[in-house]
Amino acid sequence: MKTLIKNAEVFDPRNNLEGKYDILIEGKNIIQVNEKIKNQGYELIDGANKVVIPALIDIHTHLREPGYEDKETVKTGCEAAAAGGFSAVAAMPNTNPVADNPAVVEHLKLKSKEALVKVYPIGSITQGSKGEKLSEIGTLAKTGVKALTDDGHPVMNSEIMRRAMEYASAFNLPIIDHCEDKNLSKDGVMNEGYYSTIYGLKGIPAASEEIMVSRDIVLAEMTGIHLHIAHLSTEGSFKQVMAAKKRGVNVTFEVTPHHLILTDESVGDYNPDTKVHPPLRSSRDVEVLRQALKSGEIDVLATDHAPHTYEDKLGEYDYAANGISGLETALALLFEHFIKSNDISWNDLINMYYYKPAEILNVEADGIKKGSTADLIIFNPNRSWTVEKDKFKSKGKNTPFAGQKLSGKNEVTFVEGKMVYDDRGGKNEVLY
Repeated sequence: MKTLIKNAEVFDPRNNLEGKYDILIEGKNIIQVNEKIKNQGYELIDGANKVVIPALIDIHTHLREPGYEDKETVKTGCEAAAAGGFSAVAAMPNTNPVADNPAVVEHLKLKSKEALVKVYPIGSITQGSKGEKLSEIGTLAKTGVKALTDDGHPVMNSEIMRRAMEYASAFNLPIIDHCEDKNLSKDGVMNEGYYSTIYGLKGIPAASEEIMVSRDIVLAEMTGIHLHIAHLSTEGSFKQVMAAKKRGVNVTFEVTPHHLILTDESVGDYNPDTKVHPPLRSSRDVEVLRQALKSGEIDVLATDHAPHTYEDKLGEYDYAANGISGLETALALLFEHFIKSNDISWNDLINMYYYKPAEILNVEADGIKKGSTADLIIFNPNRSWTVEKDKFKSKGKNTPFAGQKLSGKNEVTFVEGKMVYDDRGGKNEVLY
């Protein structure tokens, strides 16, 4: 069966698409992209007044399996990704056991075979992500990991991080860097500043992130590794990365939607769903990152999807788990806050949320063209909806955006030519 998407507004900067096109899909591939394709009995999807773009790639997702299946599984996490408009996610290694050996990576790959979207495994830099002994990096590389990280646990020992970079460089693996000086962050639960004082909560200074960004840029410059800064959140970190880029350091960085939209003032109602790591930052930090987004200086957008159980987020703010379940709201939030207002274009979004992540992970991303894999989404920019956490496909219902009305919704996701998500008419169905 061939599927024909007609009259959609199609965007793809690498393939010079910006306008109304028809797209014909057969099997796993796009076999035709033209202004007009005659319908010869194909399965028809009316794309009028809708937007078609390549399905997004999330470089920073926590699928929790193995070990934390009460929070998320590969199956439910990939269903959430499909609903949010993603065709692929990179799975962080902080599972139980940690993905520091081939057995855990192979387990993830086996689970991913039945998943709705593609899953790219990320290996742990150190054994158990404890920051003490290096993982068998060469073995992990042969197993097929796309990068290395101890995400959630900074590598505090500079010598170990140096050696990790040298080994990773030999296997052409990027380091995805969680930048945090634990001596400074300690038991902090929100950004250190005016609002932490007002709210009576222990703060995490911006310097906790910025010191480690500085150290690891120096080590990256020394070793020649590709360093990717995860969830960058402060003005100081941004300035350091931009200065390093000018010197020729191979460094990139990502920013999450919540660090672009929310500030530390949002913690005022003590809603545990606003507790994230790194914390929501000051209005000044957020404004700097927003300007960087508008000027095209942000390399990658990423969710840092961190699902938790209801109990994980229950109780006092100090003791609640860190994280936001972000896969199902990221695209709509970015449309609502930045595309609708023309702060960024669809082409900008595609570069930051499709082409650049694929480049860093060294995975396929040919976009929308004849012969390419049919990974694409149909987005309805005119559809208003309210974020209802109970309707999430993810097991994690932890979102500070619950109850917010958004305009614009992903309605269809294709992965390798197969429709895996259909929300036309409010179906909200995942399709196996």
